[in-house]
Amino acid sequence: MVRIGTRFRCVRLFVALTAGLVPVLLQAQSDSTPRPKVLVIATGGTIAGVQSAPGTLGGYRAGTLTAEQVVTSVPELSRHAVVEAEQFSNVASTRITPTQWIALARRIESVLNERDDLAGVVVTHGTDRLEETAFFLYLTVRSDKPVVVVGSQRPATGISPDGPINLLAAVRTAASPQAVGKGVLVVMDDRILSAREVRKLYQRVGGFSVGEMGMLGVVGSSGPEFFFSPARRYGLRSEFDLAGIDSLPRVELMFSYPGGTGPTFDTLPDGVVVATTGFAPGEGAPYRELRRKGVVLVTAFPSGDNVSGVPRAAAPRADSSSSAPPPDSATADSTARAERAVPSSVVSQHLTPQKARILLMLALTRSSDPRELQRIFVEY
Repeated sequence: MVRIGTRFRCVRLFVALTAGLVPVLLQAQSDSTPRPKVLVIATGGTIAGVQSAPGTLGGYRAGTLTAEQVVTSVPELSRHAVVEAEQFSNVASTRITPTQWIALARRIESVLNERDDLAGVVVTHGTDRLEETAFFLYLTVRSDKPVVVVGSQRPATGISPDGPINLLAAVRTAASPQAVGKGVLVVMDDRILSAREVRKLYQRVGGFSVGEMGMLGVVGSSGPEFFFSPARRYGLRSEFDLAGIDSLPRVELMFSYPGGTGPTFDTLPDGVVVATTGFAPGEGAPYRELRRKGVVLVTAFPSGDNVSGVPRAAAPRADSSSSAPPPDSATADSTARAERAVPSSVVSQHLTPQKARILLMLALTRSSDPRELQRIFVEY
């Protein structure tokens, strides 16, 4: 019995010792496993914001911490990837311009194409313009490697900042093989969102949505999990080549409203996107005149949720007046000839007006033919 009891105690001691060794062995194994490399490109924003009175609900200066400071403030990143940091800019996102979009897209595309060792790129960005930058990158970075845009709603020194956990989720997503070929992504609040559909809804933590479409997956405790993929053109299939392009065509964004009289310009833009559910009586003629003068007109639903079909030649025009009296045959023939001389407008499907503007800016670098532009708006 003594020998049996001794053996029993020895077994218990062995189990206890090995149980304590398991985490050490797993850690050693984990440390020896090659980790993917991820480049974090910082542009500023709240995620790099610092308060004068840290730990309060007071104001802050966006774009204060450097890229290196933002990365090193989240030691957990090193468990999932070898992270490099690069400073692109350090400003509030309202200061981001289309010229910077071009430079950022070029930088991301070149580094992804030149470095085989790089799994993906994370872009830290202010949330006010995050959706626009993400969509531009979605259309112009021609690579299948993951590009993840991330921000925060609370500054780095605020109470319970959301930047560190958002950055961790973004890096894990960029390092994941599952993210390859999914297009540019936005990761906020552990949700993986397509850059085509993402939009900022409010200022609280989380803050972003994709409506009824565009949530591709989640970042759980075991890492990113994807369930859906985008269907329209992006990434490697994109026809938008920024080589030789230093600036984009001028496109204005307008709103249609009751009693509206349409826009007037001292200098005509290349294109106009109008957020509308239907023109007011006084708006049709000014927009027709813009089209007659060669300005491309794109109509977009204010919410961005419209999925109406592409207009057909026989369909009535959105800006036609239903209150006009029936014309005689000669007047009707003259009106028809005049209408045929006016280039048709382009319809945007399931894009917010601000994203329709970005797509038109890029599309105008390819063509100004409304039929070709409509093809682009259908494919992207």
